[in-house]
Amino acid sequence: MLVDKHTGETLSRVDKPAYEIIEPATQKSLSSEQYHRGLLNTLEDADADVHRLLTQEYDRQQNTLQLIAAENQCSRAVLAALGSVVQNKTTEGFAGARFHGGCEVVDCLETLAISRAREAFKANYANVQPHSGTSANQIVLMAILEKGDRILSLAMDQGGHVSHGAPVAMAGKIFEIEHYHVRSKDFLLDYDAIREQAMRFRPKLIICGTTAYSRTIDFARFRAIADEVGAYLMADVSHISGLISAGVHPSPMDHAHFTTTSTYKPGGPRGGLILMGRDFDLPFQAAGRTIPLWERIEKATFPGFQGTPYLNNIAAKAVFFKEMLRDEYRDRQSRIVENAKALAQEFVRLGYDVLTGGTDNHMCLINVANLRGGLTGLIAQKSLEDCGIIVNMNRLPYDSHNARITSGMRLGTPIVTKNGMRPAEMQVVSHLVDRVLTHVEILSEREYRLDPAFREGIREQVYSLCNRFPMQ
Repeated sequence: MLVDKHTGETLSRVDKPAYEIIEPATQKSLSSEQYHRGLLNTLEDADADVHRLLTQEYDRQQNTLQLIAAENQCSRAVLAALGSVVQNKTTEGFAGARFHGGCEVVDCLETLAISRAREAFKANYANVQPHSGTSANQIVLMAILEKGDRILSLAMDQGGHVSHGAPVAMAGKIFEIEHYHVRSKDFLLDYDAIREQAMRFRPKLIICGTTAYSRTIDFARFRAIADEVGAYLMADVSHISGLISAGVHPSPMDHAHFTTTSTYKPGGPRGGLILMGRDFDLPFQAAGRTIPLWERIEKATFPGFQGTPYLNNIAAKAVFFKEMLRDEYRDRQSRIVENAKALAQEFVRLGYDVLTGGTDNHMCLINVANLRGGLTGLIAQKSLEDCGIIVNMNRLPYDSHNARITSGMRLGTPIVTKNGMRPAEMQVVSHLVDRVLTHVEILSEREYRLDPAFREGIREQVYSLCNRFPMQ
């Protein structure tokens, strides 16, 4: 027997309502502040294992020296945007031309992020949708090149990036790649040699920008070379984009046709960014019609290369780009370079082989193989990590070791600077590193031994230093 729950009348099957009236909600909806509050407590209740691992990672970051040049530390405001309900929204396309409904808020978010990115970098165009710096590079390549077109870029073992044309990456499989190199005598870019190579090779695209080069890049010189051979120029400035936005390093904005960067290396959320300066509206021939270059980039982004943008990351990018416009951020970029110079100078004083004799940016490259017989980048990285000092091994130009062992070590100062350290602390850091690398017992190019008491003594000093300068 069926009974209408609202009238009490008996119903036959044919009289059964086509729908059931929903009772009024007995639980009030939460405000945005209430909904987002205590997310970590919610996680702990839902998944204690993941919560425990996140806590361990916080402790690792807080209690060890973070000296990896490719890393930075975003603000808690950026973290809040990443963990917001914007994560729930799905769409495709760009603001004002979406393929889903309900985009009025995220359209405003993306437009705000674009406006702030343009202001931070003095750009005419900004695309905030790329999922990573590598994605940003691949979007540009797919936008302007055809299969088999030629790219001239810095070799990966010379300080370039895998996405610039390494054989194992997409660009290396689709396009014809030739690499330029730094000079063997001083490890500096040789612009005359690059020009000669470009004149011979006649690339359609030249890529400048590096992951392991500690000196100023002459973007104007690169553009002159590109113009002479009729090539586009893409500047991948992921490592130095924070310095560029603050005026600490020259900008490629009106020299390169395209400027790409990750957004986490300068201190924001994970993601990528494509910027364009004066060339943003250059005509581009596509499918029998002429469109501006920026439109070609957007079509290559979606539907060409990726689908749904990460809208929570775009919200976090908007937060970060606002931070980039503040005096505190700009001042910190100068301190990052000041600290890197102090670190490099102290290593030189201690007898280390610092590539190019110093640095103009945030990183310091050291040939550790020249410090002691048998010492490798791998042993340096692992033995320092045992002592709470986090660096990365790095293959150097003309390295005698392969990429899994290396002769080099790369250090960067963005995180320790953000946490308040100054040149005086860089002297302490260099001496801690030196103590480990001069005491480690080398067994082979991969194996080593550290005295446990020595290791714990260094860890205690690192812990004490880190807790004087906690995560900000």
